[in-house]
Amino acid sequence: MAPPPEDGAGSWTCKQVAGWLRTEGFGEYVQLLCTQHRLDGSGLLALTEADLRGPPLGLAVLGDIKRLSLAVRRLQRQNRSRREELGLDAADGLSNGGGGPAVCWAGGLERSWADGAGGRCLRADRGCSGGGGGGGCGGEFCLRDRGSPAHGPEGLLCYAHANGRSRHHMAGRLDPELWKTALSLIYVLFVFGFTSFVMVIVHERVPDMRTYPPLPDIFLDSVPRIPWAFAMAEACGLILCYIILLILILHKHRSILFRRLCSLIGTVFLLRCFTMFVTSLSVPGQHLKCASKMYDDTWSKIQRALAIWSGFGMTLTGVHTCGDYMFSGHTVVLTMLNFFVTEYTPRSWNLIHTISWVLNLFGIFFILAAHEHYSIDVFIAFYITTRLFLYYHTLANTRAYQQSRRARIWFPMFSFFECNVNGPVPNQYNWPFDRPAFMKSLIG
Repeated sequence: MAPPPEDGAGSWTCKQVAGWLRTEGFGEYVQLLCTQHRLDGSGLLALTEADLRGPPLGLAVLGDIKRLSLAVRRLQRQNRSRREELGLDAADGLSNGGGGPAVCWAGGLERSWADGAGGRCLRADRGCSGGGGGGGCGGEFCLRDRGSPAHGPEGLLCYAHANGRSRHHMAGRLDPELWKTALSLIYVLFVFGFTSFVMVIVHERVPDMRTYPPLPDIFLDSVPRIPWAFAMAEACGLILCYIILLILILHKHRSILFRRLCSLIGTVFLLRCFTMFVTSLSVPGQHLKCASKMYDDTWSKIQRALAIWSGFGMTLTGVHTCGDYMFSGHTVVLTMLNFFVTEYTPRSWNLIHTISWVLNLFGIFFILAAHEHYSIDVFIAFYITTRLFLYYHTLANTRAYQQSRRARIWFPMFSFFECNVNGPVPNQYNWPFDRPAFMKSLIG
């Protein structure tokens, strides 16, 4: 088939684009681009390398991506006037060639803009508002051209790089998906209820202290017991709860944060159910008056589980349990809340981060000082919680295995909850209520 004329490519039909692709040696992509995605001439002139790499196209062969990118660049240079009529500029295309600005790529990310005539590259800034991980742009790059009146006094443009695609102001367009957040809340409430019931079962078979005395523990054997320490550990947890509640209220993407918090805490506590059920450790201290407690029937067990669930398993609410030692649930909550506070606040909030870490570490110390858990309980809880948090956020921020079969099998909730979250969640805050009005401008 003869190639279509290269003049006036903006008016090509899908069939003419297909002919051009075959002429350039990309006939294998005609089905994908022209039939499946109905790419016509105008779409071809707006095509970017990021479009080729990311969904829904997702070309996998690097050589084909580069060669097709070069061919499209040539076509875009030959149809520069038509691109201007369509309102396309260098940020929308693969390159504008010649004398127009182009995108400079470094490591697969748009890092700067280049001027084809003068050969100058404009600086890529990271100085936006706080991003994922406590600072930065959270995957955004701020491109500054101080000499460009079209971009205002600073010439500032922000782009977010996610899954190979540059999106203008992606952070403001994250879908909260409230229905998924509601499901995550149901999930964590169910896990807490299931955990409470398992704690009742475990209490029935707590080892007899006369037969199984406390195990040797280097910390518990060296540090005298502090009677009021466990109440202080729970107080540290309550303060962290208030801090994270304030962050959830004021964070622009509060729905995503709350969904992640529920899914992670629920998953760790579900794992805790299995560990404390399969292994019953002896009571860690003689001060604990623990003995196996039998219940008459299933309804009595459910009532006891509801009492534990409604009291959040805290001694401050009058809940006392025995046998749930492997591993420490209080350490899980303290550590998870601390990591969420430090992850979803800007890096410059040093005071908040210091307070969060002090509460986390002192809370762990108080748990051990009260002789309510073995040292191994606390260590395992801290390690599992931090690893799961980092594993989840690494996958969510890089999207490396988000759609992989392995992630769907071993962490199905991750693929479900994060499928529409492209990259790090930026730390942006706003006032969620209409009144008082001054708070909107103060926080937003």
